Amino acid sequence: MSHRDDVCAWLRERGTETIAHPGGTLYAHLCRVHDLLGTFGHGGDVRLAGLTHAAYGTDGFDLALLDPCDREPLRALVGADAEQLVYLYGACDRRRSWPDLVTTRHLVDRFTGRVETLAPELLRPFVDLSIVNELDVLVHDPTVARRYGDYFRSLFATWAPVASSGVTAETRRLLARSP
Repeated sequence: MSHRDDVCAWLRERGTETIAHPGGTLYAHLCRVHDLLGTFGHGGDVRLAGLTHAAYGTDGFDLALLDPCDREPLRALVGADAEQLVYLYGACDRRRSWPDLVTTRHLVDRFTGRVETLAPELLRPFVDLSIVNELDVLVHDPTVARRYGDYFRSLFATWAPVASSGVTAETRRLLARSP
């Protein structure tokens, strides 16, 4: 069994195949994000972060598979680097972090209220994970695309200088079709 298979089994044990999410289930969404990150050239740690990005819940999906105060179980499953990215993704207060993220690298932790400064090597993986996640939701839920398409077009344009070129191209392609 591969590491990915172990993580998928862990996700299924937590009921992700029964949790509704645009495009079917949370499990299907997590697998698509993992695969898309690989398509855009990310390695194992970022892909595993994509596969487990909802473990602590997110600012946009408030269902947690684990308590964010107990990070060791996920760290043991996916490794320290992937878990760190998952924590940052789940902890991100989007309203207060996303608009200036590229210029400040500041992320407001919605769990603690503290401001974290993303290390330069974490900025691209964080941005790519955030974009890929939202693109998957937009593709699978036209109402979200209609409601937030303009917002994401604008936001992702400001993130383009640090996003992977493939992610930026896919963003332009998908959001050009979006209402």
